[in-house]
Amino acid sequence: MHNALTIDVEDYFQVTAFSRRVRIREWDSYPLRVRENTWRLLELLDRRSLRATFFVLGWVAERVPGLVRDIQRRGHEIACHGHSHQLVYEIGRERFRQDIRRAKAILEDITGTAVFGYRAPSYSITARSLWALEILVEEGFTFDSSIFPIIHDIYGIPGGNRFIHDIDTKSGRLREFPITTLSLQLGSQKWALPVAGGGYLRLLPAPLVAWAIGQVNRKERQPAVVYFHPWEIDPEQPRIRAGFRSTFRHYLHLEKMEGKIGYLLDKLDFTSMGAVLQQRVTDRGTPANIQAGQVVTP
Repeated sequence: MHNALTIDVEDYFQVTAFSRRVRIREWDSYPLRVRENTWRLLELLDRRSLRATFFVLGWVAERVPGLVRDIQRRGHEIACHGHSHQLVYEIGRERFRQDIRRAKAILEDITGTAVFGYRAPSYSITARSLWALEILVEEGFTFDSSIFPIIHDIYGIPGGNRFIHDIDTKSGRLREFPITTLSLQLGSQKWALPVAGGGYLRLLPAPLVAWAIGQVNRKERQPAVVYFHPWEIDPEQPRIRAGFRSTFRHYLHLEKMEGKIGYLLDKLDFTSMGAVLQQRVTDRGTPANIQAGQVVTP
């Protein structure tokens, strides 16, 4: 079974963990490292003849359009990560619309093709920002990968649908590919263990993550999504002073991440998110629908 391989193209100083230390107006004063780090990931994929979905930040695309063209030229899918990496539930409806409209236009102008996929910065489509799904449809997106069905201080919809499903909004239908979790039964309670990559891959042993995704594939017969960022393979990046929690989340095991990614790529089957979604339609037809705002338990 093919899983969706996704890369969120943003730079080290743009992450939510540092948003109180580094203002958007200051971004241009930081040295860009996203181009070289993304090229390293592209080479990693080329050596294995793999295709992925790159959720590109509009701000990055404006400054290194050649990188976006290179990603496209190598056969990967271009999707949208918004423009300025702001949490959806903090910026509100109108600023969100402006943000995604701007980013989508930039990416489409660079690539000459329509962009259909979206992922919110820090998975910030939560129970208090489900209105964003309707706006995504209105702005021409057909699939989203922003909902993380876990408990977290920044993101998450606990108890949310864990697998691909359609969401009907007032403006039309949107296909959701939630971030992958492993369902665990502990006593009388079910827990969703995040195993989709990123900081969780840096924290957990790669064989455990590969095993967990294999369980999702074999036992639940569902495709998984794996994500990571170019800055996660860059242990030499400039250090930004922040609190303990932010520092821990961002810098933990950067030196191990490229090897862990390679391990997953060798052990599991991957392709782009668009290809996985299309294959899902071919194999099973349209997934069950839910209404926007409705939380569906696993």
